[in-house]
Amino acid sequence: MIEFHIEARSGVAPYMQLVHQVRQALRLGLLSEGDRLPKVKEVAAKVAINPNTVLKAYRQLENEGLVSPKPGVGTFVTGTLGDPETSQHGPLRQELQQWLVKARTAGMDEESIEALFLDTLRNNHRN
Repeated sequence: MIEFHIEARSGVAPYMQLVHQVRQALRLGLLSEGDRLPKVKEVAAKVAINPNTVLKAYRQLENEGLVSPKPGVGTFVTGTLGDPETSQHGPLRQELQQWLVKARTAGMDEESIEALFLDTLRNNHRN
């Protein structure tokens, strides 16, 4: 089951952070059709946000055709964003983990690593 987190300083609305996290989990194959999302009250308590914020995120996901609520039971994944080749991600993940160790050993903090990665990703699209 997915565990949500909220970055208060991100500048992204909390409900959109939840939506992005579900989308990411679907892309990575961490969630699949039939999986139940955590109950609204559980998410609200865990990440200290208003239950209406969680409901807004779940409604957004429902509008995108990714989840479906079942009253009294929960909200379930009904769509996918996963790549059929998700199984091929293992070696890439291992290489990335090795790179992260090198970056941290070089003294980079999480924000610097993220900035370098995103800059490299964006510049790669231009080439």
